[in-house]
Amino acid sequence: MATTVDFLEMQAFIAVVTEGSFTAAAERLDTDKARVSRIVRRLEEKLGAQLLNRSTRQTSLTEVGRDYFERASSILAAAEAAQSAVAQRTQEPKGRLKVTAGAEFGTMRVDGWIAAFLRRWPAVGVEIEYTNRLVDIIHEGVDVAIRIGPLQDSELSARKLGELNYGLFASPGYLQNVKPVRSIDDLKRQDLIMHAPRGRPIWTLVNGEETEKISTSPRCAVDNNVSARNLALSGLGIVQLPLYMAKPYVADGALACILPGWARIPVPVHAVFASTRYMDPKVRGFVDFCRDGFKREVEGVS
Repeated sequence: MATTVDFLEMQAFIAVVTEGSFTAAAERLDTDKARVSRIVRRLEEKLGAQLLNRSTRQTSLTEVGRDYFERASSILAAAEAAQSAVAQRTQEPKGRLKVTAGAEFGTMRVDGWIAAFLRRWPAVGVEIEYTNRLVDIIHEGVDVAIRIGPLQDSELSARKLGELNYGLFASPGYLQNVKPVRSIDDLKRQDLIMHAPRGRPIWTLVNGEETEKISTSPRCAVDNNVSARNLALSGLGIVQLPLYMAKPYVADGALACILPGWARIPVPVHAVFASTRYMDPKVRGFVDFCRDGFKREVEGVS
């Protein structure tokens, strides 16, 4: 006849083993020593096996007790994880959410996701830091960081939101006054507006299996894409931009795409957070909002 699983008995037994005594286990479980002893004894009687060696000085595991402890610990951990997962998905997001992202992407995209999230969940408040430094989210108490580019190896968890795709653009006014740009060699002879936060600017452009590097002194070197876009709109040269940033201006005729297919390798974007095991509902909910917003607004997936 099968023995019924009693999680209270498992919990009491595991507490005795991990705490080292019935007294310490009773303190952990907020009960008395006698009750813990009765529960463990009842478990042994149910199993028909002695799990603990008891003496006036110490308590130790028997061989069968050691095997039961390992299996019971796994079962109890799985049960707690399942219960936590259900609670996380059924509880409404609430409390303070601390978010960080790069200044450019934060103001152009993350702001909108935060606004939509706060409208959906009025019990959530938000604290935002947009900065280009790498924030230590554990020590600085950050719930979610939106990071662009390859992730560093770490103990943090992450969910990929998508990828930033790029293209080459210039204003029609600029293109009217220069020779047609039909190849990479033509591009190298143009006025370029290059993103160069540090050191000499280099464009590594790919098109299928082809790769070309462009390392030159640009007409304009800037440290952010917003300035690069604005200078291109002013007719000062050719710029490389994320597609989401250029599309509205292409649609109204202020920018034109040149050398279609040539661009830098797509750049991954992730939401980074501390853990997925006990993920707070507000964190889970916000990451889901970011993922949906990215697919809809950046990648153009409905």
